[in-house]
Amino acid sequence: MPRVIVLGIDPGSRRCGYGVVAREGARLTVVESGVLVPGDLPMAQRLGRILDGLDALIARARPAEASVEAVFSGASPRSALVLGQARGVALAAAARAGLPVFEYAPSEVKLAFTGNGRAGKDQMLRTARMLLGAAPGLSDEADALAIAVCHLARRAFAVPAAGAGRAAAARAAAARLRPSRRDHRGTP
Repeated sequence: MPRVIVLGIDPGSRRCGYGVVAREGARLTVVESGVLVPGDLPMAQRLGRILDGLDALIARARPAEASVEAVFSGASPRSALVLGQARGVALAAAARAGLPVFEYAPSEVKLAFTGNGRAGKDQMLRTARMLLGAAPGLSDEADALAIAVCHLARRAFAVPAAGAGRAAAARAAAARLRPSRRDHRGTP
């Protein structure tokens, strides 16, 4: 299996976590990870600094694909708006670099990374240390690594978030699935 490099992004306007993970066969390696902290600036300037940081990261790491955490409900309307703006910057940086972008719900990321869809921040940090040998300082970094690992685990069936080939990719992924034909209603 050829080497695949994926960028995981945990978007935020105050702290944007990133994790670049390479997979070669069954081996996962952290290429680079960290947190972009734009400082105490007005929103537009913070988003601009995050965009510049992601552009530089993509140029350095040269990932083949990007994965981003999807918007979760339950946040206040203001928090959702700010998160949406930060996600927009992450999506724009990946699109500008020509990377296909994949989105995953937070519970799906946690389940793929730790085996627990409701894992807390401490469990995410521990799993990053155990699975990848990484030492993330902040949960944003661990979450970004988890997003990249989640994508690598689901890559064969993943469909890009947008693009002309989305329907064709979905049909191809569905064709690879083999549903069970066994009827379990009669078994005790």
